[in-house]
Amino acid sequence: MSVLLEVIATTVADARLAAQAGADRLELITAMGEGGLTPSVGLIEAVVAAVEIPVNVIVRPHSRSFVYDADDYAVMWRDVRAVKAAGANGVVIGMLNAAGEIDREALTRAIDAADGLAITFHRAFDETRDLRKALDVLLGFPEVTNVLTSGGQASVLNAEATIRELIQQASGSHCTVLAGAGLTVDAIAGFASRTQVDAVHFGSGVRVGGNGLAPVDAASVAKVRAALNMNA
Repeated sequence: MSVLLEVIATTVADARLAAQAGADRLELITAMGEGGLTPSVGLIEAVVAAVEIPVNVIVRPHSRSFVYDADDYAVMWRDVRAVKAAGANGVVIGMLNAAGEIDREALTRAIDAADGLAITFHRAFDETRDLRKALDVLLGFPEVTNVLTSGGQASVLNAEATIRELIQQASGSHCTVLAGAGLTVDAIAGFASRTQVDAVHFGSGVRVGGNGLAPVDAASVAKVRAALNMNA
């Protein structure tokens, strides 16, 4: 089976290009330079209308940290409900407590607000004190279908052994390890083959000049798709 390819979109044009070039799913964000923040309802609706593939939307109110206060959470639950109303496939969300562990209570609230949408736990996961323990927590939530991780490193290419361990840990569960951060067109075939990953996530690696603020480069997306298909 071919590896699932998720591509970050920040505009309707990005979304169309990525979908046409072979992406299986989009992660819709704004503020790429800040690691991704919640996009506007208008953008969510327009992207959902523009493409046939699933659109997962990040819900992240600011980039200060992944530890949120009651006001942040109140905003996030409103945004989760708005994402559902806009017709998206899922939400991409993550939250930690002050001890650097997954905030289970808040995750439960997010799942309630999502009301059946797919849940991806984002790279807040990589800031937990113990990745294996954190994955155990997520495996206890059947609604969490993906965990986006770089294996705790700035680039997932430097964390192949950790990714293999996490994939093993999640094997046979409802949760897919979605490997992302630092993946490139040239490195993807070897990475996918060595880690046996089921899903990969591309941002800057499939943008013009490898620049996160540039548009999606359809040729790069197509090359990644072809490399993953050869690996299948």
